[in-house]
Amino acid sequence: MSFRPGSRGGSRGGSRGGFGGRGGSRGGSRGGFGDRGGFGGRGGSRGGSRGGFGGARGGAAGGARGGAKVVIEPHRHAGVYIARGKEDLLVTKNMAPGDSVYGEKRISVEEPSKEDGVPPTKVEYRVWNPFRSKLAAGIMGGLDELFITPGKKVLYLGAASGTSVSHVSDVVGPEGVVYAVEFSHRPGRELISMAKKRPNIIPIIEDARHPQKYRMLIGMVDCVFADVAQPDQARYYCIELSYVLEGSRWCRYLYQS
Repeated sequence: MSFRPGSRGGSRGGSRGGFGGRGGSRGGSRGGFGDRGGFGGRGGSRGGSRGGFGGARGGAAGGARGGAKVVIEPHRHAGVYIARGKEDLLVTKNMAPGDSVYGEKRISVEEPSKEDGVPPTKVEYRVWNPFRSKLAAGIMGGLDELFITPGKKVLYLGAASGTSVSHVSDVVGPEGVVYAVEFSHRPGRELISMAKKRPNIIPIIEDARHPQKYRMLIGMVDCVFADVAQPDQARYYCIELSYVLEGSRWCRYLYQS
């Protein structure tokens, strides 16, 4: 079949596959530098918002911008804060700025300096999700005393991958210590990876039911938090107290999974 410039095949090939016509515009926007993967066209706006560098959805997944729209207020429990904005959020001051542990939102705000002539500093806070942490749910539910405060030494039994442990690390701060005990090796690897960025966390991959196996790694602590999925959790908890709380100020938490 001979090719003629004005034939049907020629016009379709020229318009859809070339640079002009219906195909040209679609090819330019979807397959070129525009559309969903590029800079312009229909996908330029969507790509910018969903996967771009400052998009609405992409930005919210990694962090929530504070500025003048968010006000940070101290909670009645020391080391815990409330972010006042469109919605009130429970937050802790991030011990490892720029890093999220379980995909939680981060809020950066500028705090004015107490000294004259010194510019304000940016402080990052992490949203503490009460649906992912029993301890956060207890605070939201009106827990009278937290006992986990800045500078305290905490023994956390049943640390898992470190979701709640990371926030306890934020609360106790650089002067405190969190001994995180987890028996399962898979979440234990995630716990160790998280602890590399938080020097106040000491991960211990051992069975919490046998504290004599790791007793030499920890000293006296101020608080014990237990969240071990065992039917006789209370018995193991009492055994643990006899090892780590003798002669020290202490409190007790007991959560039955």
